[in-house]
Amino acid sequence: MDATPTPFIPPAPTPRSRDRIPSILEVIRTVYRNPLEMWGEPSYEDRHIHTKFFNERALIANDPGLIRYVLVDNAKNYRMATIRQLILRPILADGLLTAEGDVWKRSRKAMAPVFTPRHIDGFADVMLEESRKHCERYEPGDVVTDVSVDMTELTFAILSQTLFSGEIASPGADFADEVDRLLSTMGRVDPLDLLKAPSWIPRLTRIRGRKALNFFRKIVADTIDQRRNKLNSGTDVPDDFLTLLLRQEGADGLSATEIEDNIITFIGAGHETTARALAWTLYCLANSPRDRALVEAEVDRIVSKHPPAKNWLEMMPLTRAAFEEAMRLYPPAPSINRAAIEDDEWNGVLIPADTTVLVMPWTLHRHRLLWDQPDAFIPERFWPENRGKIDRFQYLPFGVGPRICIGSTFALQEAVIALGVLLYLFRFDCTEDTNPWPVQKLTTQPQGGLPMRVTKRRQA
Repeated sequence: MDATPTPFIPPAPTPRSRDRIPSILEVIRTVYRNPLEMWGEPSYEDRHIHTKFFNERALIANDPGLIRYVLVDNAKNYRMATIRQLILRPILADGLLTAEGDVWKRSRKAMAPVFTPRHIDGFADVMLEESRKHCERYEPGDVVTDVSVDMTELTFAILSQTLFSGEIASPGADFADEVDRLLSTMGRVDPLDLLKAPSWIPRLTRIRGRKALNFFRKIVADTIDQRRNKLNSGTDVPDDFLTLLLRQEGADGLSATEIEDNIITFIGAGHETTARALAWTLYCLANSPRDRALVEAEVDRIVSKHPPAKNWLEMMPLTRAAFEEAMRLYPPAPSINRAAIEDDEWNGVLIPADTTVLVMPWTLHRHRLLWDQPDAFIPERFWPENRGKIDRFQYLPFGVGPRICIGSTFALQEAVIALGVLLYLFRFDCTEDTNPWPVQKLTTQPQGGLPMRVTKRRQA
């Protein structure tokens, strides 16, 4: 008799039926409110879909071979989609996520040395220390808190200490609130974006976000000024991400504006994706007792032996699997958008010039043809003995190809270390008020937060 419990199915929008065609007004409302609710059954069941979006050609790509072709094999023929840029560029300008052409190449080259395996290993002890500090807020235990906010503050602290040596200009106590305000306003699709109106036309829905954006821009400007003054005065400075960028300023390196744009990309968004994935992981584990017990047993066995933090990612495969499964169900970046530069074709699939190609981890990760029980939380999919069954191009939490997330290994190491510390010391349980609903505001966020009860398991 199979005693394996029924897996937890976390909340998600029900796909719209094939025979229900929404009106233009409904599409606009849904995309503004929550794009995750827009997708119908074909997006979860068909390998590719030709459609029109506001009278413009679009191709929804769910076939791993087609995705590989667009994002890797012929990536040179695909630029960033216009609507994506209209949303992101007002926030990030020429940061790494939005820059194209030579600007992107310069930025990627400038940052690459910081994210080598050697450097990432060197960050592990700092990640461990910051995770332990974070746990002090839960003393003496049995605390109800919003873990979506807590994880934002934890990953920001790790980012600050690892990439900026703790020298980010003080963000203030309301940092997490400002992050939420920025993504809830500037990070949403405005109706004018759908119409591809020029960027100089004001988006009324984003007026409230200007204050939050200015908040982040001031943090960045002050941070750069502080470090630049140290460099100019001959004072010893940390050999970190910020110093690396400033020492490449000018000539063939980055301009002052490009440096600012990249720093705001990391400060404003670089920690956000990992924070959301950590919160969703804690939520899913709280609703899956069997998986939580397996992860807790692994964490207890490994952390109690105090191995070097840089080895935790390799030594805790079940913890990593739970995090990866949470990213499958709630991908931090739920859409990847490109547009064809010239006419193209893949295995009989025609892709005319200017066609928007939508590769959506949200639907790809829940696709009926690619996953068994796609809506269920089953970390076992990512256990070492099962990983080979997952096609490289059906699971894209960090993207793929030339523009794959430069910090993917950093994020995985950070997540496993943070989860190791959190779950070794505490247990996270849902309360009667824990009723999250996934909403896309650049990242996949829990609407209403994630209140959870935190109970001590052992002394630090």
